[in-house]
Amino acid sequence: MCGIVGLFLKKPSREPQLGELFSDMLDSMSSRGPDSAGFAVYGATVPAGSLKLTLQHADEHFSWDQLAKGFERKFKAKAPFTVNSTHAIFVLTANEAAIRRFLREEFPEVRIMSLGRRIAIMKEVGTPSSVLDRFNVRQMSGSHAVGHTRMATESAVTTAGSHPFSTGQDLCLVHNGSLSNHNRQRENLRREGIEFQTDNDSEVAAGYLTWRLRKGDSLELALKHALKDLDGFYTFTIGTRDGFAVLRDPVACKPAVMAETPDYVAMASEYRSLTSLPGIEKAKLWEPEPATVYSWSAQTRE
Repeated sequence: MCGIVGLFLKKPSREPQLGELFSDMLDSMSSRGPDSAGFAVYGATVPAGSLKLTLQHADEHFSWDQLAKGFERKFKAKAPFTVNSTHAIFVLTANEAAIRRFLREEFPEVRIMSLGRRIAIMKEVGTPSSVLDRFNVRQMSGSHAVGHTRMATESAVTTAGSHPFSTGQDLCLVHNGSLSNHNRQRENLRREGIEFQTDNDSEVAAGYLTWRLRKGDSLELALKHALKDLDGFYTFTIGTRDGFAVLRDPVACKPAVMAETPDYVAMASEYRSLTSLPGIEKAKLWEPEPATVYSWSAQTRE
């Protein structure tokens, strides 16, 4: 099962409404994925030279102050942060490799959820409604968001195994379906320097896109390569710093529907997740075609 949703706001004036609109979409996918839920929100951009780092610790009472002091000692700069349940968002002036190395050596129990200049990923075990409430998603603002509700059929219900997955700066992926060659792809991608935190096949798909983007592909070209290199059945929704994209495999057996108005583009596993959106009765509605890349970027915003 599992449910995926995505919402891209074409008008910046709508950004304060992102959390409210997106929460209703994700909550409506509860029956497709009651085990855990997660989301990526693309909010305000941090200054050039800085990175927004979303971290998670299993202990809700973990001392993030202690980690902040460690960052400040290591990178000789302030490490402001905000806490949201088991997650904390830091803004650091440091490079990605140094951050990952420091956490791996000094705080191995802290997990990186996302890293970039705009993205913030949060996910936890529990019903979608409880996860939305836990992180106060309705109050969030931004230009776009993607989310996932999981029904675990092939692995344990864990925070790490929940979606979205992020393997590169400002990129995330949610996935409904299954890949048949993910183990071989994981081995290949590790040799290319892509790091993985779980055995989930969806993380491999995210890693594959990160690798292609690092090689200089556009997102659209990377997804076209994915059609040749990733075997299985899937619907992907991908978030990037500037927009988002949707791709279904050549068979397209996993459900998906899309809607577009002058204000937004939205996708979901089922139409009922779109019914709460403003102006949906006048929206252009369609089912994404198999093996076809659909993408929107900041250039399409008014």
